[in-house]
Amino acid sequence: MTERITLADMRAVVRMMRGAARRHVMPSFRCLDRTDIRAKSGPLDIVTVADEATERDLTTALQAAWPAALVVGEEAVAADPAILDGLATAGLAFVIDPIDGTANYAAGVPLFGVMVSVVVDGQAVGGAILDPVCDVAAFAAHGQGAWLEEGSGITRPLHVAPPVPAREMAGNASWRYLPPDLRDVVTHNLPRVAGSWDFRCAAHEYLMLVDGRCHFLLFNRTLPWDHLAGWLIHAEAGGYSAHFDGSPYRVTDRSGGLLYAPDRESWQALRDLLLTPG
Repeated sequence: MTERITLADMRAVVRMMRGAARRHVMPSFRCLDRTDIRAKSGPLDIVTVADEATERDLTTALQAAWPAALVVGEEAVAADPAILDGLATAGLAFVIDPIDGTANYAAGVPLFGVMVSVVVDGQAVGGAILDPVCDVAAFAAHGQGAWLEEGSGITRPLHVAPPVPAREMAGNASWRYLPPDLRDVVTHNLPRVAGSWDFRCAAHEYLMLVDGRCHFLLFNRTLPWDHLAGWLIHAEAGGYSAHFDGSPYRVTDRSGGLLYAPDRESWQALRDLLLTPG
């Protein structure tokens, strides 16, 4: 890898995220007009003027700090899918989800976040997730641990929950995007764990996971703006994750699902419990 991303770099990225959220996300929260919201691929896939403004703000800030970097924003890719093709080969790239949980945001529900990940030579090496309502951010750099930073500047290390038997785990299985056959299996098996919930916001679900406040997450879609930041922070906090078939998640993957657990042994037990028919 030609570019080394440090914790100081990630703190700088978090500052950019906080600035963009103060300028665009929070001023528009619960103040959107109907004309400020539109559907993209369908009625459950929406974008707001705040998403677009936040992405533009972050793109400008990141390119000012790292002029040679490729910036891959969710809304930019929606307009030009070819942008995503450069992610695997870029020497340095930033991936932006300007508002994760847009459906909550547009509905006035305070469960949404801003996510940015860093990719160097096709490998995720940095991630940050900001909750702009509580002004708290999780961030990590490869090999340098995972950290939680309050708006006051107080910072502490993050660690995943200790492993427990699969039936004692609590977490989220985002079943609604699973293929029909697998969705039937997972929803049938979910009552076998201790508890499950759905925030409609991967950012908040990752914030709970990496801080040891739940044990597992399950997703079907693996788009980079939704998962690269959380995946890297979870790994740096000591957790284990893989596709449903056990193969490792990679920057270029667009399918295969993702299952997160405290360690490899508990991952296998949870996979057997949730994904096995019967």
